[in-house]
Amino acid sequence: MTLIGNSNLDVFPLALGGNTFGWTSDDTTSVQVLDAFVEGGGNFVDTADSYSAWVPGNSGGESETIIGRWMASKNNRSSLVIGTKVSQHPDFRGLAAANVAAAADASLTRLGTDYIDLYYAHFDDASVPLEETVAAFNDLLVAGKIRNIGVSNYTGERIAEWTSIAQANGYTLPVAVQPHYNLVHREPFESEIAPVAAAHNLGVVPYYSLASGFLTGKYRTKADLGQSPRGAGAEGYLSDAGLAVIDRLSGIADAHSSTIATVAIAWLASRQGVVAPIASARTVEQLPDLLASASLTLAAEELASLDEVSAAIPA
Repeated sequence: MTLIGNSNLDVFPLALGGNTFGWTSDDTTSVQVLDAFVEGGGNFVDTADSYSAWVPGNSGGESETIIGRWMASKNNRSSLVIGTKVSQHPDFRGLAAANVAAAADASLTRLGTDYIDLYYAHFDDASVPLEETVAAFNDLLVAGKIRNIGVSNYTGERIAEWTSIAQANGYTLPVAVQPHYNLVHREPFESEIAPVAAAHNLGVVPYYSLASGFLTGKYRTKADLGQSPRGAGAEGYLSDAGLAVIDRLSGIADAHSSTIATVAIAWLASRQGVVAPIASARTVEQLPDLLASASLTLAAEELASLDEVSAAIPA
């Protein structure tokens, strides 16, 4: 277990992504995955109010609703760390103060709880003064509706600006940043965001830890992309450089009697400031490889080898 930034959130070093709930995982399967995650030692679940509005027939909030019903049935809310996000729900777009307040209330209702452990601004909203958004998040914290603040998909510059505004006004500072970061997508996190996160002691909770499934090794040709609804997201990595990463991962996995996915997440967990990579499991059968990353320690030469081969992928 490890703390997220300056918070008191003590989390398992892997976050379960809730983006598949209500999408590629139906209600029953989602509950099975959640049960297995907790049984495997997990306690940190990541979702967003917009998951999964992109699915025909969905309206957004399906993931939160499934998680909320599950927590109610298990009576386990107090043992969990729940992270969710605002700005992308079809009914609550953007980060104006009134919208943030209304969206938080809607998330609380769907989750069936009176507090959110970690509430993220999902995407920066340039149409709203940042001072307004920062104040809105602080108001939620003062009201007890959220316990910690995070930012997702923000540039390093805007994260620093958020922190400066909070400091100038005596507001509570963010404790976490959620960037797009993995072995085949290292920039702009490493050069632009990591230094800011380190300077302000923000816990890094990266999403797309497995690059839409590419870093499981199951997509090696364009024909393989049809295996999953998420396959299209992996297409951009199907290059000689990308496949060289898979080959290197495979060799290291064999040496540890492990899997490509486990090694890829273990590499990510070793990076500066990373406290809990986010990974999703469509089925219970996919979960053991994810959980195993928490107990796999890669040797320095293995980490360096992965650094070297992945550096050949264009930013």
